Amino acid sequence: MIRFRADLPFEQDQATRFVPWIVALMVFLGALALAAATAVGGAIDGWDNNLTGRITVQVPADEASPKALSRLVDALTATPGIAQAETLSAEATRALVEPWLGTLDADLELPLPAVIDVETAVGAVFDVNLLAGRLANIAPGVIVDDHRVWLAQLIRAARTVELVAFAILALIGLTAIAAVIFATRSGLAVHAAIINLLHVMGARDAYIARQFQMQAMMLGIRGGIIGSLAAIVVLAVLTTMSAGIDVALLPSAPLSPAQWPLLIIVPVTAVIITMATARVTVLRALAEMP
Repeated sequence: MIRFRADLPFEQDQATRFVPWIVALMVFLGALALAAATAVGGAIDGWDNNLTGRITVQVPADEASPKALSRLVDALTATPGIAQAETLSAEATRALVEPWLGTLDADLELPLPAVIDVETAVGAVFDVNLLAGRLANIAPGVIVDDHRVWLAQLIRAARTVELVAFAILALIGLTAIAAVIFATRSGLAVHAAIINLLHVMGARDAYIARQFQMQAMMLGIRGGIIGSLAAIVVLAVLTTMSAGIDVALLPSAPLSPAQWPLLIIVPVTAVIITMATARVTVLRALAEMP
């Protein structure tokens, strides 16, 4: 185990024995909350980049003749605010419905609608209902899906989840601070006689605070290692389980490979908070002593 040579008998403290486990729990929950917030943030960026600025035109199978599709594409590209329009291939259309219907056989006679992918110009504003009415004159039954409408609602809901995750992370930090304050004050009470003797011998408050600070750092490191390992195991299991799940609009895994290093922030922050809280608590308590 990680230890340091202390001038105070911290092994006599009963309260500090629980600090590593409290820190481990805080790190474990904090890492899961940070992973959730990071995964949701990554999913939001993906939705924003892939769907914002695009609309989809669905043409019923019985109206999707090559001539009709060509006329629809020409009408779309001639519409102000639309930068590009392209009819998706049959393979691409089947790929769009596979998350819901599963893998489709190319020989399966399933009347899938033709899909036209439309890219709108940056900042373009137009009436989707009016556009749908114009296109219906060419191919009755055309459906125009403006992703910006439902995507904005989805992003707002995801942002709320992200904020809740960060709020939970903040509450976890406050709980850890309260636990360290309690343990430190208990240690001060246990070692009151030795601290008074050190004062008589000329020891400064900063020296005594450093003793508690180093002890808190060691306890925080132990708890951080335990909590980090537990969080990594849980997230690795979730990543493995989600690898085979292909659901539209959901992130494929809790964390991408580039996001895993972010988890180091949680145990490092926990150790820093533990050290700083112990030092400030001791200095304030010593300042109040006669």
